[in-house]
Amino acid sequence: MIGRLRGQVVWKQAPQLLIDVNGVGYEVEATMSTFYTLPLENSEIILYTHLVVREDAQLLYGFASEAERAMFRGLIKINGVGAKMALTILSGMSIDDFARCIRDGDSSTLTRLPGVGKKTAERLIIEMRDRLDKLITNVGSGSGAGLATIDASGVVAPRKDAVGDAVSALAALGYKAAEASRMVRAVKTDGLDSEAIIRAALQATVIK
Repeated sequence: MIGRLRGQVVWKQAPQLLIDVNGVGYEVEATMSTFYTLPLENSEIILYTHLVVREDAQLLYGFASEAERAMFRGLIKINGVGAKMALTILSGMSIDDFARCIRDGDSSTLTRLPGVGKKTAERLIIEMRDRLDKLITNVGSGSGAGLATIDASGVVAPRKDAVGDAVSALAALGYKAAEASRMVRAVKTDGLDSEAIIRAALQATVIK
């Protein structure tokens, strides 16, 4: 099991990044909340990870905090919630917002996330309610420890097609292409990089 990586961010395009660890490049899929805290490319970071082994692939997921990884691990134990859906849930809302939905039985907010239907939302509420407090107590809330960053210096210019990158990232998270385009068009994108656009689009979707 690969539980943690310490290395240099070589490349990133949400939700994927490449981390160089002593000459070995690890492809990692990360939550958007982790992407928001990533340092500049060519900076060194520490990511908490979870390895999923399938018959056809080995997938590595990365998280800025142990709390987020613990919540991911709690989610994938629920019937019908795979790693991709868990990543989408944690990308679409913070741990604190997710906890509020579970405690308040707020299924309508959960169903705004791609792939989360009414039955899945209700299952999340029922099954996560009993284990939620234990998860948060063991590792602290999502607003606590953040991504460890080492020697972040310099400036990386935003990609030229920030809007296109944002649409592609939302599609990778599970939104249909047309819906991803609509979400991006609904926010002001002038002067924003792709990660800022994605954050604004996701926030607008969840709180509307």
